[in-house]
Amino acid sequence: MSRRRRRRGAGNGGGADAATTVGLPRIVPASVPGRPDPAPGTIYRSPDGRVVLDCHPREVADLLAEGGPLWVDIDSTVRSQHALLEKVFTLHPLAIEDTLNPASRVKLEEYPGFLYIVIRTVALAAETEDPYDLDTTDLHCFLGPTFLVTVHAGPVAPVDAVAAALRRSPELLARGVERTLHAVLDRTIDEYFPILDEIDGFIDGLEERVFVDFDEEALRDVFQVKRLVLTLRRYLQPSREVMSVLSNRPSVLLTPEAQIYFRDIYDHVLRINDSLDTYRELLSSTMDSYLSQVSNRLGAATKRLSVVATMTLPFVVVSGMWGMNFAQIPLSNWPYGFWALLLVQLGLGGLLLFILRRRGVL
Repeated sequence: MSRRRRRRGAGNGGGADAATTVGLPRIVPASVPGRPDPAPGTIYRSPDGRVVLDCHPREVADLLAEGGPLWVDIDSTVRSQHALLEKVFTLHPLAIEDTLNPASRVKLEEYPGFLYIVIRTVALAAETEDPYDLDTTDLHCFLGPTFLVTVHAGPVAPVDAVAAALRRSPELLARGVERTLHAVLDRTIDEYFPILDEIDGFIDGLEERVFVDFDEEALRDVFQVKRLVLTLRRYLQPSREVMSVLSNRPSVLLTPEAQIYFRDIYDHVLRINDSLDTYRELLSSTMDSYLSQVSNRLGAATKRLSVVATMTLPFVVVSGMWGMNFAQIPLSNWPYGFWALLLVQLGLGGLLLFILRRRGVL
């Protein structure tokens, strides 16, 4: 949930009361007077339909006690927000410690009272010389009976997209926090598809570059894209296990109706994994074809040089014999001696080429 987004209801001068008079959910604006730290992103819907957006951190405990579905999005780089994990939600210290580890592995762990999920978001880097460089961020999710807490460092596109949808329609939170978790994880996995489109477009143009233009820079690009494919596959494999557990393992925090939705994410993970395997095979075969083409071109050049060397061999032998320092050199006084030797050398060269071609050497 982006902390830079303008909070709804702030500065409207009684807009919340007007919404209440027409029977719409009451929107409670954020109120953080004099506080230097940004407030965590909060979306709450009480059992009676009251909606709270971006409340003061001290009010989170009161909302949690009411028992309605609550989603709190925390920026781990803000200490006051991160403290809510221990002081308000009383999560396990080991899980809280993992949220500060930038190299946490993708996993799912079950603690008393909540599920802890680590998923990795991926996106092509916007500002880099390498067009196939990745930006990755660890997204930590805590799912409880009535609350969902997401923790990450800096803005995360999937979380911002789901938050924007819930802010437009807070009633969607009434479906349960597990459905909100499904929306976040679904958006996170869907971030792979634009990257797959980029890889697919690269492979489509690779055939012409390798077999028609014989672009020497193609091999470097193939290595970069293959590294990208292997990196995506390394990030996706543990996500496959996480989605399998969410889809099939019985849990008091996930109803069978909610697990059906996680099966859809698991299906997306399988599709992405199959595509990455296909791309890896195509890139490997293209790389082998490129190296084979280089070897074939080298062989053709060597063959042409062999023809030149065969043609010049009689010139070297005959000219060397007639160039020795003797007092009497045959044909040295004959006016047509040079042309006779030239014809003999050309004839010997042609005879060597004929013999080698007949034997299949050239």
